[in-house]
Amino acid sequence: MQSSVLAFATDLIDEGADTFFGNLTERAGVGGLTLASVYHAARDVFPHHPTRVVRYLEPGAAYFRPDPARWAGQRLAPVAAGAIGERDPFAEAAEQTRRRGLKLHAWTVFCHNDRLGFQHPDCAPANAFGDRHLTELCPANPEVRAYAHTLVDELARYGVDAIRAESLHFHGLRHGYHHERYFEQLGAVAEALLGLCFCPHCRSAARAQGVPAEEVQQVVSTEIRRRLADDRAAAEPAALDRLADGALAAYVDAAAATVTSLAAELAERAGRQGMRLSFMDGDGPGAGWLAGIDLPALTAAGVGIETLGYARTPEAVREKVAAFALHGVRPADLAVILRPMAQDCDGPANLAAKITTLRELGVPEVEFYNYGLMRLHSMDRIGAALHG
Repeated sequence: MQSSVLAFATDLIDEGADTFFGNLTERAGVGGLTLASVYHAARDVFPHHPTRVVRYLEPGAAYFRPDPARWAGQRLAPVAAGAIGERDPFAEAAEQTRRRGLKLHAWTVFCHNDRLGFQHPDCAPANAFGDRHLTELCPANPEVRAYAHTLVDELARYGVDAIRAESLHFHGLRHGYHHERYFEQLGAVAEALLGLCFCPHCRSAARAQGVPAEEVQQVVSTEIRRRLADDRAAAEPAALDRLADGALAAYVDAAAATVTSLAAELAERAGRQGMRLSFMDGDGPGAGWLAGIDLPALTAAGVGIETLGYARTPEAVREKVAAFALHGVRPADLAVILRPMAQDCDGPANLAAKITTLRELGVPEVEFYNYGLMRLHSMDRIGAALHG
């Protein structure tokens, strides 16, 4: 079983290569590093950081040095994080992993990008009223797709073994924006409908599938208004697949085809350059329909799947993996992320039992979240669990 720890480039920069990689190899004993290459905004607490406890991560920043020639003529382009200065953490990580015999994975956030969404609103998803969700990029937009393709090419020059593709899909209304507020209860249906994209590119993709996109948009906007006007209406259940006489379900299916085609293109592009691409499905099987996640279609297109195995017990981890099989994803096609921290694990035996469960199921890869956000004794748990 391959193993890796997810980490931020700032961990490497702030701790230095010897301490950082020493913890990975001597304490955790893993065979790889999964380093964030492009990441979203965050404010985190770092328990073992040498000089600070709280750090902010810049919105939509790149933690490598973008090659200007590759991005010539493209409006959407990554911007190097100010925290890395003149350094290239990915080049440093590539050199260190090669020297130490470790795999290097690029943990890459594609469509959740506040920086680019605010700079280029026309590339962000639009709800049924035309309001742009500026914390995201729409995967149907041709410029967004070109950005994603070029990003894969950039990562290939570092000798990356695999790309862990996070947020390579649509997002719902609630996605943790700063001071995001909902003083009235919107209800699950209104929230779901407000998360659908009706930008010109998504409507065009739906029409190409024979879906009356404008009619669906009108039905959705009317239904949202009805639920916003009255709290009793907001609480009403609704079968989303029956709205607009079933056309809404077809519209969502068209969005899923958009996501699948982009992921397949990127996986093929990565493969031509010696890399694997795994689609990170954080919510698990059956939960991503409105985000455009079609697991059977993704695996049929040759896209690997990575999921969160966040759970207190090995039995719960087993159930999470088994649920994927019901959606056409074999354990052999999965990578699973575990948390060795206290909210999931009470010690190395618990973590070891989860790893044993994954091995028994045939899961080939396990990753651990997250280097800088865990106490150092959680790194020791990883080593004890992996190597007894």
